[in-house]
Amino acid sequence: MRTHLDFSPFYRSSIGFDRIFNQLENAASPQNGDNWPPYDIAKIGEEAYRIVVAVAGFAENELSITHERNLLVIEGAKADGEQVQYLHHGLALRPFARRFELADHVSVTGAKLENGLLVIDLKREIPEEMKPRRIAINADTGKKPASKRIEGNVAA
Repeated sequence: MRTHLDFSPFYRSSIGFDRIFNQLENAASPQNGDNWPPYDIAKIGEEAYRIVVAVAGFAENELSITHERNLLVIEGAKADGEQVQYLHHGLALRPFARRFELADHVSVTGAKLENGLLVIDLKREIPEEMKPRRIAINADTGKKPASKRIEGNVAA
């Protein structure tokens, strides 16, 4: 059962959060109703994450990873091979596309395929200009302000 949330009160009092509200609305809906291939998402450090996707039977050249702004797309498709008559076909080697919404400033640092698992490492790196900084408060004593010198990159 899916409950629809009404975000209209938030739209009236916030600006620039459309993307977040869209993500919340879409979070409950499954990706195309398909839950294949299985995957794990793990936090492996303060600002480091790892996605592990089970892609047994796929070779490196049959997989593609695309990192767009705030979106990671993993696709797999088996190359057309020889015609085989299966007596039992239990391996799910069908084409797939798995999408992951990424937060701002999250980037892919590496990917590897080992033992049928596609391991993708991610890291959140906030630019220096966006990190919190302490602002000095200058007390006004009612006196005439003294001339301030600027030395190097430091402004008084």
